[in-house]
Amino acid sequence: MGTGALPHPPHRKKGVSDTLEIPEALTDTDVAGTHQRTVATAKSVIKKLPEVTLAFWIMKVAATTLGETAGDLFAQTLKLGYFLTTLALFAIFVVTLVVQLRSRRYNPFFYWTVILSTSTAGTTMSDFMNRDASTKYLSNGATSLGWGPQGLGLGYPTGAAILISILVIIFAVWKLTGMTFVIRDIVSFRGEALFWSAILVSNTLGTSMGDFLSDSSGLGYAGGAELVTGALLVLLALMKAPAVPNVLLFWIAFVLTRPLGATAGDFLTKPVAKGGLDLGTAGSSAVLLTVLVGLMTYAHVQERRRPATRPS
Repeated sequence: MGTGALPHPPHRKKGVSDTLEIPEALTDTDVAGTHQRTVATAKSVIKKLPEVTLAFWIMKVAATTLGETAGDLFAQTLKLGYFLTTLALFAIFVVTLVVQLRSRRYNPFFYWTVILSTSTAGTTMSDFMNRDASTKYLSNGATSLGWGPQGLGLGYPTGAAILISILVIIFAVWKLTGMTFVIRDIVSFRGEALFWSAILVSNTLGTSMGDFLSDSSGLGYAGGAELVTGALLVLLALMKAPAVPNVLLFWIAFVLTRPLGATAGDFLTKPVAKGGLDLGTAGSSAVLLTVLVGLMTYAHVQERRRPATRPS
């Protein structure tokens, strides 16, 4: 004790509390349940695309109608032309797509901004492919639009055939990858890239179909909208048929809502003499943008109310 050393603790026999605890063995049921919860949690965290509900389709029609009026605003009203406007809007699409792809979970503002950018770019891409410099495609007495070629003048049938071929190729590649076509289950970067490629082409194709119904079919804007609405109601009825896959119905409906937006946009903006309401591209675009932002805000609030989940 003189050295100032602490005394050794008295020797005692080790008890159960002094030994390392051995974890309880997990049963197969526990392991399977843990795995399922982990997968479900991971999917909820990395989900990048929305659920397909009635609100989804309302926002889709609003976005595509705005895409039609905004594309015409830049190309025709502001006289930038189809070529320059297509380049500018495609660049905007790339920027919005990068933001969406880099997002770690579903964000309504990111997602619907990309939908809107594909609709506006698809409008001018379709016009550039199908139209030419003839006065029937120009408004307000204009003789030309912007810099560069006025249009390739392929016509709606040829343009639609090219776009359908591209869309079939995208879906064929998608099928070969073995990834799902169900958008709520798309969680990989490659799957999302294929999804957005199909969206851009389908929106461009839908614009061609809408312009054909409005301008060349003789149905007019209201008649074209009624025809597309009738086709969508048929698809809705087919959802009850077990022999028809709902995934197929979704993609057909996704394409058809674009010409519905195109005809609705033309109906709002074109002169009364041509069967429209003559509200103008600027005024119609402003109203539609307000509606779409309101719907995106509502979707964002609903998404934030969902229970937060964290990966274990």
